[in-house]
Amino acid sequence: MEMNAHCTSFIAVGDSFTEGMSDGLPDGSYRGWADLLAARLAAAAPGFRYANLAVRGKLIGQIADEQCGPAASMGADLVTLVGGLNDVLRPRCDVDRVCARFEEAAALLARGGGQLVLMRSPGRQGPVLERFRPRMERLFAWIDEVAARHGALVVDLFASHALSDPRMWADDRLHLNAEGHRRVAEAVCQTLGLPAAADWNAPLPAAPPPGWGARRGADLRFAREHLVPWIGRRLSGRSSGDDRTGAHFSAELGKAFWTTPADHTNPGPVTDWRRVQP
Repeated sequence: MEMNAHCTSFIAVGDSFTEGMSDGLPDGSYRGWADLLAARLAAAAPGFRYANLAVRGKLIGQIADEQCGPAASMGADLVTLVGGLNDVLRPRCDVDRVCARFEEAAALLARGGGQLVLMRSPGRQGPVLERFRPRMERLFAWIDEVAARHGALVVDLFASHALSDPRMWADDRLHLNAEGHRRVAEAVCQTLGLPAAADWNAPLPAAPPPGWGARRGADLRFAREHLVPWIGRRLSGRSSGDDRTGAHFSAELGKAFWTTPADHTNPGPVTDWRRVQP
């Protein structure tokens, strides 16, 4: 696909990966690959519009039910869907059901008429990845089939050795850091046919592994700050996305809205873009 100035709108749906965790900005908000992609597209298209409906913690059924309808109705030139990983990383998971709901979501978005982009999500090197690899590979093989049926593009991040490097991941070991999100944005750009700005899959420089003490300290911080709260949410039936809506979804009005930069030649952070009035 060759993207050009005719791409004047982009909408993103999904979970925390698309929301932008953990590419944090100084004000405490998140940026992430979707915002970075939007800024690059906006620089080439006056009047460019963008909406991110992704919410952390959402399962694929919730993404399909809550985000895909509003997204499809907006008629964007470009639509991205990333989801299902929260499902397959749970102790109990009906992978066939996850795949079925994923196709429902993709089919609905494809009917919106824009170019649909799907992803094989990256995985962090370690025992968690190896434990859940069979489920992930089943989901990703299905995503390839769904893409073929609906004319979607697939960005294969799962095969990337660079993105599996623990140094690309935040302290919670679940989300990419700023460099990881920057590389994902570049990977999507290249999949869309935009000129390459960098080698998104270039390996990080070799570095000696941390010592035993540093590893144990990191493990303890991870358990205290991230693992224990996550277990608490699972036991209580809560999610990190409870009572949240996407960055560009109005709970008051019950619908999504577009944002656009004040100056497309210098889009700046998406958090500074203005809302497009209906």
